[in-house]
This record gives sequence, structure tokens and C-alpha cells, in this order.
Amino acid sequence: MQTVLTSFTQLSLQKIIMALTIGQLAPEFSLFDTTKNKINLSDYKGKNVLLLFFPQAFTSVCTKELCAIRDDISRYNNTGAEVFGISVDSVFTLRKFKEDQHYNFTFLSDFNKGVSTLYGTLYTDWILDMKGVSKRSAFIIDKNGVIQYAEVLETAGDLPNFEEINTILEQLN
Repeated sequence: MQTVLTSFTQLSLQKIIMALTIGQLAPEFSLFDTTKNKINLSDYKGKNVLLLFFPQAFTSVCTKELCAIRDDISRYNNTGAEVFGISVDSVFTLRKFKEDQHYNFTFLSDFNKGVSTLYGTLYTDWILDMKGVSKRSAFIIDKNGVIQYAEVLETAGDLPNFEEINTILEQLN
């Protein structure tokens, strides 16, 4: 498995872009959560993991998507899935977003864009000339670290297929 270091240069990031596919091992990563704790994907081996990349905190579609997860968190808890929301926002922005919306799952800051790049979920150009914003994406990683679902959306206004995500999580449980 590959490990993403937060000190990659932009050139190094461009060299590791890859398309992730179902059946391959999920790339390892470490990111900080909103309480400044470092979270490693490998710490969750033995659990199913749902990674939800989203463009930016406080935007309407991201808020809608993540509130739906918040409001249905028991479904994810019942399947034994650990849910992580990931964006390139800072830990401080994500903490405020989490507090304001009362989110009940973990947010991870990919401020240096390494994990979004590694997972193939990074816009090179986004709205208002912003560079390097996470694409709305969903990945299910099973208890063995294998990708069981991968969806990277090109249009930020689209939402992942949560019906399919929920079906797969129930089957993995």
C-alpha cells in the first residue's frame, strides 16, 4: 500500500494520480481530524469504511449531502461502517462546519491535497478559478482494505448513489 505524506510538492502529487478500481487495495493515508488527531486508514482494518470526498464546507450541495448522512447515521452504524468526510478545507474550517451542522461522524482535512490526488478525486480547475478542490466522491473499503465501491463525480452538483452504497454496506456486514 502507498502512504501519502503531507509534505508532497505539487509536482510529486501529479506523478501519483491513479484511477482506483473495485477489487484493489485502498491506498493508505494519514490525515488530521477536526480535533487535530491523526487518523490512519490502516487503523480501521477490520471495519468497513465509507470515504466521502466533498468540494467545500458550507456550500449548499455539500451541506445537503452530509446532513443526509448525519440524519441516517444509524444505518451506517448498523452496518458497522466508519464514515469519514474528506475535503481540502482546513481542520479549523471543518471543525466549525461540523459544529454548526451537528455532524456525528469524522471529518478529515486533506489541506495539502495528497489523499484527494491519490484517490483521483481532485479538480484541477473548479469554480471562481479555484485549483485543487476535491471532487464529490464515494469509496467503500471493506474490512480487508479492499475497495468495494468507487464513484468519482465530475459535476459537483451531483450526489453519490447512496442507494447502491447502502446496499453494498449491508452486504458487507
